[in-house]
Amino acid sequence: MNYQNFDYRVDAQIARITISREKAFNSIDLESARELCDIVNRCGSDRSVRAVIITGAGNKAFCAGGDVASFAAEPETVDLLIKEITGYLHQAISRLAWMDAPVIAAVNGVAAGAGLSLAAACDLAVAADTAAFTSAYTQIGLTPDGSATYYLPRLIGRRRAMEMFLTNRVLKASEALDWGLVNRVVPAAELSESVDALAVQLARGATRAMGGAKKLMLLSANDSLESQMERETRQIAELSRSVDGLEGVKAFVEKRKPAFAG
Repeated sequence: MNYQNFDYRVDAQIARITISREKAFNSIDLESARELCDIVNRCGSDRSVRAVIITGAGNKAFCAGGDVASFAAEPETVDLLIKEITGYLHQAISRLAWMDAPVIAAVNGVAAGAGLSLAAACDLAVAADTAAFTSAYTQIGLTPDGSATYYLPRLIGRRRAMEMFLTNRVLKASEALDWGLVNRVVPAAELSESVDALAVQLARGATRAMGGAKKLMLLSANDSLESQMERETRQIAELSRSVDGLEGVKAFVEKRKPAFAG
């Protein structure tokens, strides 16, 4: 499909989702939220996809969050507008969390508001050394959305998350790495190449096993140790009889690299 606000393509088992609203700092308005939801649904249903990259167009912004100008244009019904936008955005983030394919945020510039949320919700994040991260919600009298209050405390701890939400502190890429918000920081000129290499590595992996690990981690936060270990037992036992599970064990015994089917 053709999208007005995104470039979406699948190449060599890697889905590439680029927010293409460069003049608006890749912010999310109602139509782009709808499109993102549709893209992620299609991506999750595409069996050929074994890794996903999300980034922003240009070199200034990964995503500047919600399109505040569109909020200001409809003051009488802004609450309805925001409910609709977050409905699509939250569905997209949920689908990313539960899909088997690992999702990489390639943070090419500012990640603010919902952009920060989106980067935090991805399974892995690689940032350009020119990137920056900020909450920015309370700065305009609003509260976080897009999963920020779920993921940030788990990634960086409650105190640091609260500092970001209350003071709107701007983190440089190096600080984001130190805090655990991103996995790697690379020179801006090397971001695309670095993320592509990581995506290729992941796309060659055992996709169902990665998806199982994602699900186990999502469920671990709100369950007992014993319940979680039972879930781990069922998951590993199920995958031990899968095509990739059998191939992985066989390759280990034969001292060769496995050829996973995904």
